[in-house]
Amino acid sequence: MKNLFNHTDTSEILDRVEHLKPTARRLWGKMEVAQMLAHCSVTLQMANSEKNLPRTFLGCIFGRMAQKEYFNEKPFAQNVPSDKHLKIADERDFAAEKQRLITYIKKFQTAGENGATKHPHPFFGELTPTTWGVGMHKHLDHHLRQFGV
Repeated sequence: MKNLFNHTDTSEILDRVEHLKPTARRLWGKMEVAQMLAHCSVTLQMANSEKNLPRTFLGCIFGRMAQKEYFNEKPFAQNVPSDKHLKIADERDFAAEKQRLITYIKKFQTAGENGATKHPHPFFGELTPTTWGVGMHKHLDHHLRQFGV
């Protein structure tokens, strides 16, 4: 499994982020490209312990069971709804959000597994550092595919 703690996997993600253009059109979903970049930054803030979100009711019930589906080789399904705390609805500056995401990706990778949050994921609950690394890679891959890179 690809993992954002792996230098090669992180380099591949960063290269794809660099190829994003402000004119990129989504292939599914509702976010524009700059909103997607901001959304991905917020998820990395969670993974870095900079943002701790409350557990969701559905997460408390189904989160543990859903981990198997989330942390496998299969790409995420399209149009899966985001937690309300992770939705970005306002207009964002593409260049600023792109740079911000690159910074958060590098920060997560550099901090390594010891830097991964101990706070539970809002839906999935308790995660190991490895599952945070796999999940962050898979999440970024999902959104980069959403915009064709």
